[in-house]
Amino acid sequence: MFYASHSPFTDPGAMSWWLDGVVPALPDIHAAAHGLAFHYRANGDITEHGFPAERVHEIDLRYADEILTRLHELDPAPPGRARATTDRVVGCCRDFALLFVTIARHHGIPARSRVGFATYFTPEWAVDHAIAEIWDHGESRWRLVDPELDERDEFDRLDVPRDRFLTGPLAWTQCRSGALDPERFVVAPDLAESSTRSWPQLRYNLLQDLAALNKHEMILWDEWGLLNDPTADELAPKFDALADLLSPVDVAVDQIQDAFEDPAFRVTEVVTSTSPVTGAATRVLLRAN
Repeated sequence: MFYASHSPFTDPGAMSWWLDGVVPALPDIHAAAHGLAFHYRANGDITEHGFPAERVHEIDLRYADEILTRLHELDPAPPGRARATTDRVVGCCRDFALLFVTIARHHGIPARSRVGFATYFTPEWAVDHAIAEIWDHGESRWRLVDPELDERDEFDRLDVPRDRFLTGPLAWTQCRSGALDPERFVVAPDLAESSTRSWPQLRYNLLQDLAALNKHEMILWDEWGLLNDPTADELAPKFDALADLLSPVDVAVDQIQDAFEDPAFRVTEVVTSTSPVTGAATRVLLRAN
């Protein structure tokens, strides 16, 4: 199956051996991924949790082998073992999802990252978020999993309801239909930049999700193609068609791949990555896919 094999982003490379000890069961994969990362915006500045300020730059680590190498340097104990907070890599939701997908694929289990919006962090808001999706062989369905979440009373973090996490395509279609208010879709309610709210963010997550479905697990501040185009709003019908295609859970892989062949949507060899910490934009040549 397409999603059971690694991408250049999830390939653990020389660190593959380090993942062997993770039991290939959903709770164990979740526990391992959950314990390897620390969100750089969790409960204040990372220095309040014992991290040196300069470690915030770990958020720009892109590839699983780089992240796993850094984690092994911090603590060589196998994934899944308890580790100190400061022995986790500083990252964001994308990194929890990437590590989850990496471990699942390492064991031959189909898994993929999804980019969209969570409605369970801040009441009345749909917040930019990335989680994972894993193929449940027993139930023959894709199951949403949030590796960033610890225990949660309102729902099972190993089976997130699809009305609590909306993929980028589903968020777009529901906002276009008028079922949901696009002004409630944001990176964070307190960020005022127009590019992080409403239709610009909905468009961004739509294209990020297409990339993730094509095993391009991008950093969430990467831009390419139409994401760099200020006139892209004129192409709303094109985005509508893409969102309609990708909104069903069981869309065929060949259709996903065909959509990604469109030069307007495909991730380019060189992307622009703008760090949320420094605000500096860097041109990045990606590894060959």
